[in-house]
Amino acid sequence: MTEKLRVYKCEICGNIVSVLHAAVGILVCCGQPMTLMAEKSEDSAVEKHVPFIIKEDDKVTVKVGENTAHPMEEKHYIEWIELQVDGKSYYQFLKPGDKPEAIFCVAGDEMTAREYCNVHGLWKS
Repeated sequence: MTEKLRVYKCEICGNIVSVLHAAVGILVCCGQPMTLMAEKSEDSAVEKHVPFIIKEDDKVTVKVGENTAHPMEEKHYIEWIELQVDGKSYYQFLKPGDKPEAIFCVAGDEMTAREYCNVHGLWKS
């Protein structure tokens, strides 16, 4: 059974999906079940992965790497940042050379951020 907003990855082709509607059954890609990605939240690597949120009125900035910015190189970069605010999800897709951050013009009470590193996987604030 799937759960809403869980992220799954195909270990063969690399497709990544986020569940929008939970249901019974398993997600399949390339003829095999997709892998549920764990949301990591403790960083032990040299470069930082845990996203952190900075609120300023109706502007929210999510950065990856509080003291040292996460690398944004061809072989190692943040592919996307998601901000969940009061039950709504907002995404910013990134590419090598971009800053490892996203700015969202939203306001709300409950906020959580997630980001996906193409080398080290899914991380949550």
